[in-house]
Amino acid sequence: MWGTFLYAGVVHYVTRGREWFTLSHGGADHERLKPASEFSPIEYPKPDGEVSFDLLSSVALTGTNHEGNQPPHLTLKDDAVPVARNLAVFDGPEQRFCPAGVYEYLEEEGERRLQINAQNCIHCKTCDIKCPSQNIDWVVPEGGGGPAYAGM
Repeated sequence: MWGTFLYAGVVHYVTRGREWFTLSHGGADHERLKPASEFSPIEYPKPDGEVSFDLLSSVALTGTNHEGNQPPHLTLKDDAVPVARNLAVFDGPEQRFCPAGVYEYLEEEGERRLQINAQNCIHCKTCDIKCPSQNIDWVVPEGGGGPAYAGM
């Protein structure tokens, strides 16, 4: 026990939390995303209901609640960026990096646009961290409303 206390004290006060084994991948996540043209599409198997599950069932299990009248907690800094840059260069990574399926590209009258389904958000902040253009602004929802993981 004393060894653990000593180690924690050294890490906290001497190295300021920087341990020798801390993993680093050489930059911010949004800077490391490569253009979609460098990759081939991946075909994922359908959920089997035993090991893998469908997205909406998994989102429902988090118990995240959003009031209908609260201000939006997910906004875009520039509405043109998702289609002009993220979709054109990176094939719309928002629709893949979000574990709750909050972002989807829709086609209306021959135009593509990014649809934000904020009611599905589980407040993981991946969009704020991973968006290649840093165009998504995630703020804490009014009243919290964070996950209340079912059965826990």
